[in-house]
Amino acid sequence: MATTTSTTTSATTTTPTPGIDCATPLTATTAKQIAAAGYKFAARYLVPAQYAWKRLTKTEADAITAAGMQIVSVYETTASRPKGGAAYGKADGAAALAEAQTIAQPKGSAIYFAVDYDAQPADYDAIEAYLRAAAAQIPGYEAGVYGSYAVIEEMHKRGACPHFWQTYAWSKGKVSSYANIYQYQNGTSVAGVSLDLNRSYGGEGWWNTNTNNQEEYEMTKEDAEKIIRFLSAGWYAAVDQASKNEFNRLANEVRKAAGIPV
Repeated sequence: MATTTSTTTSATTTTPTPGIDCATPLTATTAKQIAAAGYKFAARYLVPAQYAWKRLTKTEADAITAAGMQIVSVYETTASRPKGGAAYGKADGAAALAEAQTIAQPKGSAIYFAVDYDAQPADYDAIEAYLRAAAAQIPGYEAGVYGSYAVIEEMHKRGACPHFWQTYAWSKGKVSSYANIYQYQNGTSVAGVSLDLNRSYGGEGWWNTNTNNQEEYEMTKEDAEKIIRFLSAGWYAAVDQASKNEFNRLANEVRKAAGIPV
């Protein structure tokens, strides 16, 4: 993805989880070596077959999982494609869904859509339309956006998607408190693989190929209502609107998990 010089500090006081992203497909060997170097997740490209040079396959996903890492899915064909708005978002969302199904990415995980350029305010409406159209095409999955500080802040404010991956590129030393993942260095190498370095802070929407083998758990309505009461207490104690919005979002996620109408 983008390449600039990093001068930023950590995105949050939460202890971060180290990870990587790369265009080069990982093998069983390189995945194990990257995991052994201390990295806990790998972000890889969920793209159609014509982008085979960077495309995530089921075999690779199994290798990353076997190495003990989580997977973050990101869709990107060209850097500024989100400027195309809803029409491009609809096409890219459909393509991302097909790939997710091909590699058996489990439902409930995230697919990030990349805004891999220095997007300006004049682009924000188109980017929002792109993300919403893409999200509508990936039922069962959650949409995320990769982009600069300004893109993350603006798309969060607009409620365009629930997951946020910020790059330090074009961010002018700023780090969004909404970033679930923060890319802090480009163009390094681990185990002979050219890659970028990231930190994550929770809510990444990552996954692994063991997920489908786990017994599904359905939350009871009784448990959901108890959790929602705790979240309600947090909502009343919150001192800013952003925190109240987050408590509302979490309560709605609990309702959905228990089959309670939102």
